[in-house]
Amino acid sequence: MINEKGNDTITDQNIHVFKGCDHIFEEMEGLKFIIGPKSFYQTNSSQAYELYKIARDFASLSGKEVVYDLYTGTGTIACFVASKASKVIGIEYVPEAITDAKINAENNSIANTSFFAGDMKDILTKDFIAEHGHPDVIITDPPRAGMHEHVISAILFAAPERIVYVSCNPATQARDIGLLSHNYEVIKVQPVDMFPHTHHVENVVLLEKRFEK
Repeated sequence: MINEKGNDTITDQNIHVFKGCDHIFEEMEGLKFIIGPKSFYQTNSSQAYELYKIARDFASLSGKEVVYDLYTGTGTIACFVASKASKVIGIEYVPEAITDAKINAENNSIANTSFFAGDMKDILTKDFIAEHGHPDVIITDPPRAGMHEHVISAILFAAPERIVYVSCNPATQARDIGLLSHNYEVIKVQPVDMFPHTHHVENVVLLEKRFEK
């Protein structure tokens, strides 16, 4: 990939394979994931397993829930929690990642996941929820910039019982939680040391819907 632009975004760049395979594989709890050059996967794969276990634990799935996995990437979290849910809907704006996510679900014989490529605010609509089911749980793992305010609005519109927010930037995570705080309260917080010898962490927060007393 030759990026001649003045930034580090690669989703609009062409990939040229000169030799070898155009992807790698990662394995987690018996699941095998294909990772393409434009697809996101946690760089610390050992701690990624610990991170995903915490996210799954926070989701408190009984097997009956509809789960929406926002910023699903290659569908790793979606596939990881699928056995504990009724259905998992993964949404991601990078089409190549969604292609990998569908392959990952198929390769792991996971039949209760569906993946959609596009902007969150455009996909997460009343009609979409009516067609695919109201989310009982939303798991969101956005990039460092956090969630756009339109995505926050979409989550508030969807009104899940629980939100599991995974973040590599606790500052933007705190900002977003503030925007959700009128409707949701923080129940649990668990940082995970994904980046040893740095000040960076991944942070998982469980939010539950507030009910009027």
